[in-house]
Amino acid sequence: MADILTLLKKDHEEVAGLLDRAMKLEGDDKQFAELAAKIEAALTVHATLEEKLFYPQLRDRSESGEDKTDVYEAYVEHDVLKHLIALLKSEGRRDEAFKAELQVLGENVKHHVKEEESTVFTLARELLSEDEREEIGAQFEAGKASAKAA
Repeated sequence: MADILTLLKKDHEEVAGLLDRAMKLEGDDKQFAELAAKIEAALTVHATLEEKLFYPQLRDRSESGEDKTDVYEAYVEHDVLKHLIALLKSEGRRDEAFKAELQVLGENVKHHVKEEESTVFTLARELLSEDEREEIGAQFEAGKASAKAA
């Protein structure tokens, strides 16, 4: 069984790769639509499952105000990402403005990943046992499989 932290890190690397590929394209490249759809789907599933399975565990177990703030910051960053993801769904817009929005999304994702992999992952290692992290990982994998099948 995979630990939730390993699975989240794998997702982070996958999305970073997609974003990097997209940023190398010209504004009117036909691959933009395909990459935008992949990025949108990957981020949407990732964020939804993270908010359902992972963050609540940390939020509920955090004892210090600083730890709770770190978890809530992750939620807020997800809200920002959701707004940017909505821009990717706008069909037909594959121009320089779209590329700029994609770049801002990429910058926000990278910031979120850096914060999450340092503060939130550290908190998870403190608050969740290895067995609990593996159980959440199994639920995360099941949720991704279900979303992929849908």
